[in-house]
Amino acid sequence: MTGGWTALTWLARLYPADVESSDTLDRSLGFLDAPIPPETVVRAGYGAAVATVPVVALGLLVVPPPLLPLGLLVALACLLGVVHAVHTAPQLLATARRTRALGDAPALVGRVVLRMRITPTTETAAAFAAAEGHGPLADSLADHVRRAAGRAGSGLPTFSAEWAEWFPALRRALLLVESADTAPASERERTLDRGLEVVLDGAREEMAEFAAGLEGPTTGLYAFGVLLPLALVALLPATRMAGVAVPLPLVVLLYDVLLPCVVLAASAWLLSRRPVTFPPPRIERPHPDLPERRWPAVGVGVAGSVVGWVGSTVLVGGWTGPLAALGVGLGSGLVVHYRAVKAVRDRVRAVEAGLTDALYYIGRRVEEGHAVETAIAAAAEEVPDATGDVLADAARRQRQLKVGVREAFLGDHGALAHVPSPRARSTATLLALAAREGRPAGGAVVAMADNLSEMAAVERDARHETATVTSTLANTAAVFGPLVAGATVAMSDGMAFGGELAASGGPTTAGLGLAVGLYVLALAVVLTVLSTGLSRGLDRALVGYRVGVALLAATVTYLVTVAAVGTLL
Repeated sequence: MTGGWTALTWLARLYPADVESSDTLDRSLGFLDAPIPPETVVRAGYGAAVATVPVVALGLLVVPPPLLPLGLLVALACLLGVVHAVHTAPQLLATARRTRALGDAPALVGRVVLRMRITPTTETAAAFAAAEGHGPLADSLADHVRRAAGRAGSGLPTFSAEWAEWFPALRRALLLVESADTAPASERERTLDRGLEVVLDGAREEMAEFAAGLEGPTTGLYAFGVLLPLALVALLPATRMAGVAVPLPLVVLLYDVLLPCVVLAASAWLLSRRPVTFPPPRIERPHPDLPERRWPAVGVGVAGSVVGWVGSTVLVGGWTGPLAALGVGLGSGLVVHYRAVKAVRDRVRAVEAGLTDALYYIGRRVEEGHAVETAIAAAAEEVPDATGDVLADAARRQRQLKVGVREAFLGDHGALAHVPSPRARSTATLLALAAREGRPAGGAVVAMADNLSEMAAVERDARHETATVTSTLANTAAVFGPLVAGATVAMSDGMAFGGELAASGGPTTAGLGLAVGLYVLALAVVLTVLSTGLSRGLDRALVGYRVGVALLAATVTYLVTVAAVGTLL
């Protein structure tokens, strides 16, 4: 983000006049820990418009006289859009970060409930949940816990009040947890269960409501951002018969600048409406399974560009070379760059898949009076695949190095040292706590297994709620959109008067094919980002990998369709 703040500071210098900011912008910048004041962002918006004026003026030069009034309106809309985009960008970024943080709400409440089952004091539970968590939500709770230190209170009421505006269920859940502190022992377990149930139901209801409102906006985006623009390509040759030749620069401006910006703005609006996200765990460098050098991805991208250029020129036509080089080169580079991250993440999922069974098995044995260390070793033989391997590794470290449960899992060379899974690490923390508490913690371990199962169900439900929309967007980006575009370009070339289009001032087939092809690649990027963001959140590695695959598929589909339909015509 440092480069982004620097760019805004530079743009703000283009508009040195006094401006006024808003409380919303101020709050967004505060949440992002931005190093610039809100007035700088406001000035940067107007400065960006000033910097865009020469580009808009050049665009107006290629507009035919009959379309000049429409061009002026579009130019004004572009300038206003630039201003609005800069002014709202921090709010969108803050919203994305906040919804990602709220995806941790069930896990945070689960940690509070877990600690309350063992030690029923909210001060201890709040401190435990903050210390064992990661991300903005846990950091915020830690801040409230520090403020409450030395006073009568746990920090949970003020923390829940701060986040209630964005996720009311979190406040209701923590209020129930607070009441469990003073509840009779016979009612405490029921109250704690109800607190966790409230936050899980809240996440389900928020996502269900969001998914119910997605169909209309996404249908409009699909119709006016994909199908209608591509259908209009076939009408470009017919404009000559109406006495208006649409020049190639205008086609490029429309399809490669204005329409992608509209689709991008609509996608940003849709993503900003998502209440919570459950993104995959972040894979940070350095990690032993990630390559230290990034040049292989660059090399593959360059090689892909060369192969794409030469292959498409020979098989389809000379004009397709630059387009194939861009799509194949960028797509292959992204796939190779993020492939290692995907492999690590697949292992993380494999480890997480068996955590529920492992906790059930260990918890039952602890309730029966077995030591946690013994229960872990026994569970390693019962739980299959990656989870069992992690348990076996931890048990071996305990036996050989004579270390405790926490060190065996979370030490510098522990079983989870290279498994960046917050869920698995929370499980290890619980087992370490159970090892200290002994037999009374067995029930808490079993309850944690139920919690993990319920949280996994909430995440699955959230993906299922949006599955229809996200799959349509992904398929449109990679296959259906390029298919329609390729057929339309080929048919426009095959019309009786298609060969006369360039002579009348309109675009050649090569120019039209490149302009529409770039639009296809832009759709592959934007719609894939939207689809991934709606289903899993805006995780950089996941988005990058899927965008790479979509670019490869879209490029090949578009060029093959142009060649196939052109041959038939």
